[in-house]
Amino acid sequence: MTHPDLENTSRILSDLIGFETISSDSNQAMIAYLAERLEDHGADIIIDESPCGNKANLFATLGDINTPGIMLSGHTDVVPVADQDWSRDPFTMTEQDGLIYGRGSCDMKGFIAACMGQLDRLAAASTHQPIHFAFTYDEETGCMGAAHLAETLKKHNIAPRLAIIGEPTEMRVIEGHKGCFEYSTFIQGLAGHGSAPELGVNAAEYAVRFVSRLLEWREKLKLNPPEDSPYVPPHTTINIGRIESGIAHNVIAQKAQIDWELRPVQASDADQVKADLEDFCKNELLPMMQKTYPDSKIWSEIIAEVAGFDIMPDNEARKLVQELTGSNSSDVVAFCTEAGVFQSLGTDCVICGPGSIEQAHKADEFVSVDQMDQCLVMLNKLTDNMTNA
Repeated sequence: MTHPDLENTSRILSDLIGFETISSDSNQAMIAYLAERLEDHGADIIIDESPCGNKANLFATLGDINTPGIMLSGHTDVVPVADQDWSRDPFTMTEQDGLIYGRGSCDMKGFIAACMGQLDRLAAASTHQPIHFAFTYDEETGCMGAAHLAETLKKHNIAPRLAIIGEPTEMRVIEGHKGCFEYSTFIQGLAGHGSAPELGVNAAEYAVRFVSRLLEWREKLKLNPPEDSPYVPPHTTINIGRIESGIAHNVIAQKAQIDWELRPVQASDADQVKADLEDFCKNELLPMMQKTYPDSKIWSEIIAEVAGFDIMPDNEARKLVQELTGSNSSDVVAFCTEAGVFQSLGTDCVICGPGSIEQAHKADEFVSVDQMDQCLVMLNKLTDNMTNA
């Protein structure tokens, strides 16, 4: 037997999939759609615009905004569909054999639609304790929207007591994940003819030295995982995502770019790696480069530094969602979410939502009807809990 609100929730999900909220584009039309539905139920609305002005977060509260309540959180942006072999229109919802297809169906518009489908019950329960909604931009490119929203909430002295982040976990209770730190390192040397390498500063060669240092750190980190680490692999990882340099076989490469990331199990690992690389560049690589060309440069840009979601021995959000789902266990995941950002506000967080991460970011992304049904049941039980608390 399916949940009585599933049909209405599916209509909302169809609308949400229709908004082409790829991270490179605006999400404002979807934010306006969600804000209107929440305002119709009496919610207090904060539209938190991005610095660029064409994206926005939505923070809404049913009930007393000055009382820390329970927050339901999801990101509105989706990954691109370019160069993917879709068998259907990715921005038109289709349902077949118990599966709901469309870009963002599981990651994570399904959860947002379930929240909107339960607004009547949530609004009624908010007279007993407040319920917050946080719908963000640019999660897929480094949780930029959540970080901006966190600063806005601090300015408004708002700190939700608990947060349920509805990423696709197949409705499993998730209590932790590693951080995700992404960087681009740039090397500026001096071009010249390949027949006289000593007269130039080859940025490609110095990129090799930089990457070699990263790989040395990768091996060191493998040997020093924290005790009892629950992750697979248990240690902090380093990945080299892209190296770009040079224009021809016989030209000394003037520029190089290295895109790389850290997935720290603990913040101290990231601190060590970054400090060593800074020292390595300043005291070893640059002096060698500047002997030949004084204007040689090495610098790094932070693409994202998303805090890990730390496992807490006492976590009220985890306890609540275990009760709502009937689960007696919790787990960790390899992928990164906004949970660490909201945890930094002092909010107890848990990750639990419909769909599987195995379907996210792929062609023909889907969420099952059964998973949506389970999510609606969880939200129903949440409103009962709020009323009876």
